[in-house]
Amino acid sequence: MFRTAASTLAVALSLAAAAPAFAQTAPAAPAASTAAPTAADADALVARAEKEFADYSLDASRIAWVNATYITDDTDALAAKSGAIGTEMGVRYALEAAKFDGVKGLSYDTRRKLDILKNGLTLPAPTRPGAAQQLSDISTRMASSYGKGRGTKGGQPINGSDIEAAMGSSRDPNELKEMWVSWHDNVGAPMRKDYAQMVGIANEGAKELGFSDVGAMWRSGYDMPPEQFAQMADKLWKEVEPLYLSLHTYVRWKLNEKYGDAVQAKTGPIRADLLGNMWAQEWGNIYDVVAPAGTGDLGYDIGDLLKAKNYDPVKMVKAGEGFYSSLGFAPLPETFWQRSQIVKPADREVICHASAWDIDSKDDIRIKMCTKVNSDDFVTIHHELGHNYYQRAYNRQPFLYMNGANDGFHEAIGDFVALSITPDYLVNINLLDRAQVPGAEKDIGLLLRQAMDKVAFLPFGLLMDKWRWGVFSGQIPTGEYQKGWDALRLQYQGIVPPVARDESRFDPGGKYHIPGNTPYARYFLARILQFQFYKAACDQAGWKGPLHRCSFFGNKEVGARLNKMLEMGASKPWPEALQAFTGTREMSGKALVDYFAPLKKWLDQQNKGKPQGW
Repeated sequence: MFRTAASTLAVALSLAAAAPAFAQTAPAAPAASTAAPTAADADALVARAEKEFADYSLDASRIAWVNATYITDDTDALAAKSGAIGTEMGVRYALEAAKFDGVKGLSYDTRRKLDILKNGLTLPAPTRPGAAQQLSDISTRMASSYGKGRGTKGGQPINGSDIEAAMGSSRDPNELKEMWVSWHDNVGAPMRKDYAQMVGIANEGAKELGFSDVGAMWRSGYDMPPEQFAQMADKLWKEVEPLYLSLHTYVRWKLNEKYGDAVQAKTGPIRADLLGNMWAQEWGNIYDVVAPAGTGDLGYDIGDLLKAKNYDPVKMVKAGEGFYSSLGFAPLPETFWQRSQIVKPADREVICHASAWDIDSKDDIRIKMCTKVNSDDFVTIHHELGHNYYQRAYNRQPFLYMNGANDGFHEAIGDFVALSITPDYLVNINLLDRAQVPGAEKDIGLLLRQAMDKVAFLPFGLLMDKWRWGVFSGQIPTGEYQKGWDALRLQYQGIVPPVARDESRFDPGGKYHIPGNTPYARYFLARILQFQFYKAACDQAGWKGPLHRCSFFGNKEVGARLNKMLEMGASKPWPEALQAFTGTREMSGKALVDYFAPLKKWLDQQNKGKPQGW
């Protein structure tokens, strides 16, 4: 919760997660009745829940915001206390909603809202006294610990935001190893005991709600049974896996050329710290290492363009707003500019992980970033604003429908807009001169640069929750957390840590979404969906050129059709929302594969004779 998209509904329904809500006494549950529950009882429960959650969420969001942007012992305490209250409220309504599972005659909306109440919690506390407070204390402590975390570079302490930047720019394998190891040892390892305790408490709560474990509960939130969702995720991965394997083979070879056999072998897995990112989740920062000879220079760097035009962080956000305005969306409210955290404050600890917030379910939308003037943050701004425009589009829905069609949709909106940050778009906003637009001979470079982030992310996006599903189910036991993590990283990503790890470590905790308890399958789905959305928008705009060069900037027809999907919120099953914009009800990796087809052909030519896999 409160990570990349903190809608008021997410606040209210996910308060067992790290950064909780407002200390307001939750009303006592209605007295138990011996009469069989009726459709009228269900309608009354939904009405009561929507009012209570709506009343609760405003102050909930405000305290969560303060805790994320001003980390102190006091704000931690307020967050922990209010989180316990929110968890108890969420569990109470989830348990009441479960009583109507077999009741007939319910309206569509009542049944759907009951399912949202039952499935909406991230970490459900059991009903035994003190459990909600204990769970909230642990969650808040882990999130706060992450926010204050430090690694080292050259033996000197370095915070999370700065270490991310340094991992992307350093090409010294010893320095990279130091940063990687110090971050995971200092940030991840100390929270292992807390995490194990949290898993036990949350599983107890999930079982009270009728789920086998928390992982099954998370997978139940996609308008299909948990097993079917897991199968869909595996199917999507198999569609895109050949593209990833081709990229992995090529990148491994290039890393070997740069660093030699002693650092990176020609065969086997890739050393995790060499990929330009603390978690090896996106590899775009090492594009200079893998760029094709002669044609790999794209002719421009967005970060350099921004600096040349004297962009500061606020101007970067203004540019992002301009994209959405060009599609016909109303400007951001003045309060956005007054209340957002756009740059890192110099005087206090904050959580720098970028996120978008909907404080009041109306118009108090904000972003929270520690923006730097570079290409990555320019893209991130377009992504985060996608959440804000989605939040505002559905703000006329009933409270329980104020969310994305599924959580992958919420992530995909800004991502597919960011795909439109093409040379054509940069020309349109006067960042790039027409004479600087790279020709067709640069297409492989453009695609490879995109693939280093978009394709490289796919296995990481899937394994994050694969690991947690295993932890919650017991398939990965408490004494094998690190072993299970390393095994999945090897199986899906083909990477290994730079030094041996044992069970005194807890490398998953070095990634924010683990201590922050944010389900991660949404990001995997978003990588798939964004290409479906993008291709649909380009088709609607009548684009005839190569798909990867399409920009629908300024196309109000695309904006109008997009807004129709966004306005639906969570009121309909996600296949209906998908169909409203793309014309199909099936999620598929085909658009992503089509987008990168020229690159795949080129990679396979480069990889000829080289062993694939690990």
